[in-house]
Amino acid sequence: MNERQTASAQGAGESMTEAHSRIADAATSAGAHASTADTTGRLAGETVTLLTRAGFARHFVPRAWEGTEGTFTELLAAVAAVGEGCASAAWCAALWATHAKYAAHLPAEGQRELWGRSPDVRIAAGLRPSGSAAPLPDGWLLSGTWECVSGITDADWLLLAAPVAGGPPLPAPGIRLFAVPAASVRIHQSWCSTGMRGTGSHTALVEMPVVVPEHRTCALTDVMAGLPGPGRAHCHTAPAYLGAGVLMCAPALGAARRALREWTVWAARTRSRTRPDGDRAGLHLVLAQVADDIEAAELLLRDAALRADSGTRAERDVVRNRRVAAAAAQLLVTAVERLFREAGVSACGSPGPLERAWRDVHVLAAHQALRRETAAFQYAASVFADLAPADAGADGADALTQVISQTPLHAEVKETAGVH
Repeated sequence: MNERQTASAQGAGESMTEAHSRIADAATSAGAHASTADTTGRLAGETVTLLTRAGFARHFVPRAWEGTEGTFTELLAAVAAVGEGCASAAWCAALWATHAKYAAHLPAEGQRELWGRSPDVRIAAGLRPSGSAAPLPDGWLLSGTWECVSGITDADWLLLAAPVAGGPPLPAPGIRLFAVPAASVRIHQSWCSTGMRGTGSHTALVEMPVVVPEHRTCALTDVMAGLPGPGRAHCHTAPAYLGAGVLMCAPALGAARRALREWTVWAARTRSRTRPDGDRAGLHLVLAQVADDIEAAELLLRDAALRADSGTRAERDVVRNRRVAAAAAQLLVTAVERLFREAGVSACGSPGPLERAWRDVHVLAAHQALRRETAAFQYAASVFADLAPADAGADGADALTQVISQTPLHAEVKETAGVH
């Protein structure tokens, strides 16, 4: 096992109380080191270890490899809990879990290479197709550059998407996902963001072409669609966009909760010392409005997570979950914005949890998977397709599927996020 991998996470016989305790330990560590992660651009080693022990990396690993094969609902709650300590740590935890779901689509021998010795393997991913992959008799020759690979510094393996040409061994051009050991990749320190700084979403470089055997690759379209297959549970066959937005919004939910807690302490002190009675109503209103927004976002995300756990693969449910996740993200942006504006210089005068949460939630909401414009377009296309003439129904469904499949899941909105 790679030396960066940690000791065993929660076992099959671990009680719910023990599991919650491990998550709480990880959240506590994340919070204790959040300021340092924000400054240094990477998570503390202790936090990485505790996140792994808490079971995030193994959450969607198949049971055949002693993984959890967990639910989206459980993961939503765990990621949000870590997000109360540090949104960057929660983001990495969510992605390490999600990428195991994708890796479950590799052939059995490829899965064995990843998880044969332990299911607690941290996997980073560059899912925006880049680089090139040339076919070999028994595999592929991969090289290229992949930007915005979150958690890459602490990853054991990477999943990298690259276009491949048509012809033998493939009948047509396409995009494949390649599993590559982290030791084969050079990290270019490129992440310089307004928020979510601790994710270390740097650039992965494969400068010297590496040979990837056939058993460590699969079609990206199969992964995104959640193609059913031998040994794949419901969590693996859920289409990628059915749960992605929910899990990507979970760190923002945690960060907003923390922001409200910090603001409430400040407001209680301000209310009792400096505010006249007539001015206190403004504080009361902000407190109530923000609590409403955060609780509404949580209810939306829980509903979407339950839908992802239901086994549905319907496109209407996929676009509905995208719409719901984007709406929740907007509610959380509104919430932290209210807190930030009301606190004024007390929030932005110096770095702190409230100021950091404000930055992190805004950057998270700028992610392509949480953009309301994209989600609204896809949802509307789905609704209007149902109203199209019967003879155009198939074309409408095909167009919707094409729109969804062409949207890069982990694409960063660089202009908004402040990436240089």
